[in-house]
Amino acid sequence: MSFTTEKKVTLYNPVLKNVELYTKEFDQIPEERKKALKKLALFVETKVKAGEKAELIFICTHNSRRSHISQIWAQTAAAYYGVSNVVAYSGGTEATAFNPRAVKAMEEAGFKITKTSEGTNPLYEVRYADDATPVKAFSKKYDADGNPHAGFGAVMTCSQADHNCPIVTGATVRISIPYEDPKAFDGTPQEAEMYKERVHQIGREIVYAFSLIKA
Repeated sequence: MSFTTEKKVTLYNPVLKNVELYTKEFDQIPEERKKALKKLALFVETKVKAGEKAELIFICTHNSRRSHISQIWAQTAAAYYGVSNVVAYSGGTEATAFNPRAVKAMEEAGFKITKTSEGTNPLYEVRYADDATPVKAFSKKYDADGNPHAGFGAVMTCSQADHNCPIVTGATVRISIPYEDPKAFDGTPQEAEMYKERVHQIGREIVYAFSLIKA
């Protein structure tokens, strides 16, 4: 899958409101995390200025929650800032499924998500705007067919995947931006709030990274 964001698209209003809110919350991001996010921004900016496609793979152990959320926000942030030739992917050290709780939390953040296949690992189409190509979300290993195999930026979204993948073959740069797993709260009264918190934390940080890009 590949596509190009050549212009700012019209984000769905709830998504746009979240992005605009995040731009006012960058001071909530710890300086240590900003260093890693600046590294992400530099990779994208360097690729785009060279006239190359900036491909990012967000990697987590099961490719079920944090990596998908990051992938979707990255494509959204690129569209919001009009950064062209950015393609975001996700993958895991193993494949499971895009967790329904994460799907629901992203819907509540304003994304329109359609399940286009059934089974244990269904395919979802995630839209942030009517005039943009939807993100195709399903669980897969990071080196699966369809994901880039060279020249990409590897963004490690969980500490376990970061530990289990000392080398990400084909990556030009490796960036560690781990997030706490909302899975720890599955089945508890805090479940919905923790998924919401993670969606917005990831959104805020990814939007911050793309706000730095001068391309």
